[in-house]
Amino acid sequence: MLWFILSFLTALVVASHDAWVKKYFSGLSTYEMLAYPLLYSLPILVAVIPFIPAPPLDRIFLQAFIISLPINGVGFFLHIRAIQVSPLSLTLPYLSFTPVFMVLTGLIVLDERPNAWGISGIIVICVGGYIINLEPAKNALLSPLKAVFRETGSWLMLIVAFAYSLGAVFGKQAIMHSSPLFFSITFFSTINLLLLALFRISGKIKLQTFRANKQKGVVAGLLFFLHLLLHSFAISLTKAAYMISIKRLSIVLGLIYGGVVFKEKNIAMRTIGALLMVTGAMMITIWGK
Repeated sequence: MLWFILSFLTALVVASHDAWVKKYFSGLSTYEMLAYPLLYSLPILVAVIPFIPAPPLDRIFLQAFIISLPINGVGFFLHIRAIQVSPLSLTLPYLSFTPVFMVLTGLIVLDERPNAWGISGIIVICVGGYIINLEPAKNALLSPLKAVFRETGSWLMLIVAFAYSLGAVFGKQAIMHSSPLFFSITFFSTINLLLLALFRISGKIKLQTFRANKQKGVVAGLLFFLHLLLHSFAISLTKAAYMISIKRLSIVLGLIYGGVVFKEKNIAMRTIGALLMVTGAMMITIWGK
């Protein structure tokens, strides 16, 4: 059950991070919006590196590490762009498709084969994520699919879901050939530095921009750091598809943030979808082994 607790805590931190960044930084460019958590989490990551034991590393670790960099970089950027341009309730539900993609990517990369209960739980979570985006007032059963083409944030998040399905399995492969703590700290130190350097060199960000909201930036950095730490430990304890399925409960928590903080509508129907997602998560936890 430890993996479930860590996965749920990851979901809570992810939802909190998305709501925080959207609320306080969505007026900036997408590059600046993404750079805030990257920049303010970097000192924590660098400070921790000397205290992390370095395990023996092999070719598979290096290969998975390098492949994960561009995949996660693209995923981070499109994720932030999606929640910037569209409501949380029209973007976050599409992350529920990550575990569906992971059934394929997990099989190819990690040779993980979820059992019937695990696959059923993943499907129920995806159905719940679909229902969250229904519009009963318009009686439009296909509205979630139409939203993919109509709403920029929706189709962007669908691409993010696929990118994360790849990033998660390659990340777990790297963890299996090192350690959760070593991989999470070294990987995110590297990708943070690379993205910040790329944005700075290309003129997409200016460092003085990040002096205006230091306290809010520190909170964003702490949430980002907690996310990567909890994610790495949780995914090392169970099948990648199962961990990501529970992590996608961040959609349910994001729904709450959307209603309370951003006053988004259609909460009743989306609550039904959220309950389905919780049911799917319980199916995976109890029987999906």
